[in-house]
Amino acid sequence: MDKWIGAIVSLAIVSLAVWLMYRSWRRRTVRDESLSAYPVPVSHAEPLLETEVLYVATTPIGEPLERLAVQGLAYRGSARIEVLPEGLILRIAGESTSFIPADRLAGAELASYAIDRGVEPEGLIAVTWIASERAIEAPPRVDSYLRARYPGDPARIIQAINDIAAAPAASRPKQNQESEASDD
Repeated sequence: MDKWIGAIVSLAIVSLAVWLMYRSWRRRTVRDESLSAYPVPVSHAEPLLETEVLYVATTPIGEPLERLAVQGLAYRGSARIEVLPEGLILRIAGESTSFIPADRLAGAELASYAIDRGVEPEGLIAVTWIASERAIEAPPRVDSYLRARYPGDPARIIQAINDIAAAPAASRPKQNQESEASDD
């Protein structure tokens, strides 16, 4: 009898945890449903750079621990990026193809962490861009984090994106340089 009570209590706890995770993700997708990347142009030039990356997350600018559920950019996965004169195409496995026009790209730089991924110092690429927003006048700036698969690619990706970026730069909120887990 005690086994059954323990099993029922365990099942109830696991069910509650799964329900809370589902509810949390559902609220996030409703909150961010008006955010999206842009439609991929029907015709475009040959890529200036094409490479494989790991797509990590999209977050509000300067808040690398707050995931946004942007349409086409909600889930982490293997991806292929194409930097074109017209903008950036991001093809994430299992997601719809996303496009960021050059006039919406503010630039790219190295980063060390984002939600779900902590890496060696400057092991990620933060691409800052202006999201498509249907509900408000001033679309939000966001950071999309990528992890290059091959050595030497981070510098090439950052250079290619910064070369085509045409959106005006925005001030980036100051981040605490010290990790919360630090013993210093």
